[in-house]
Amino acid sequence: MTGVLPIALGDAVKLIGFLMQSSKEYVAVMQLHGSVDVGALREVIDLFVGKIYQKPPVRSSVKRVLRVREVFGLELVEYEHPYVLLRIDCEHGTYARKLIHDIGDVLGVGAHMRELRRTRVGPFKESSGLVRMHDLSEYTYLWRVERDPRMLMKTIMPGEYLVSHLPKVIINDAAASAVAHGADLTVPGVSTLHERIRKGDVVAIFTLKGELVAVGVAQMHTEEVLQTRKGLFIKTKRVIIDRGVYPPSWRKHPSLKNGPSYQ
Repeated sequence: MTGVLPIALGDAVKLIGFLMQSSKEYVAVMQLHGSVDVGALREVIDLFVGKIYQKPPVRSSVKRVLRVREVFGLELVEYEHPYVLLRIDCEHGTYARKLIHDIGDVLGVGAHMRELRRTRVGPFKESSGLVRMHDLSEYTYLWRVERDPRMLMKTIMPGEYLVSHLPKVIINDAAASAVAHGADLTVPGVSTLHERIRKGDVVAIFTLKGELVAVGVAQMHTEEVLQTRKGLFIKTKRVIIDRGVYPPSWRKHPSLKNGPSYQ
């Protein structure tokens, strides 16, 4: 497989797991094992749009159990027998080669994947100016040998870009201090809600200055947050910002000897 391969550096490594759970887009070449009418081909391809059952192939890195994955879009780009060019927009964990194999089974002629190229991972698109590996090698050489970091710096995106596809919430400085120390975000700490958030969504938490504080999972819908003044809103999963950026605004309760009490 070729195509988009996000690589994280420094603290951004903490976010790579959330990126891997985002949707992906592929361009694949399917080779049919028999003749198929283009009308029948389109009809069968449409059957695989939506939630599908899929068991990972024999050569895979996960347990081979039947599971549900969602195909958001499946486009027939070109067909010249026996080759079919497909564009696949799917949920993470969807195996393109197994999808193609299953399409061949339903067609009744069989099929296998000939080529695969990943064109998008979350917010990272092949068409959005990503750097090629041989260019990165050259830029690294210029930095290490020529002491010229300019080209290398142009290829490195801010860590915040890794969560640009996630819904976001802006919090006040007091909440930023608490969350930076591992606390969950409660409703009083919310400053601004720009997007509709649903319970269970993975959410990026930012300060008023646009700094990424943490990533967590929403425990309320946006409507609930707007209607209440208290309660747990986001359960913190991964803290990104350094603890020292915002001085502690909480105080330690005298009855607690081993940890802070967030007031």
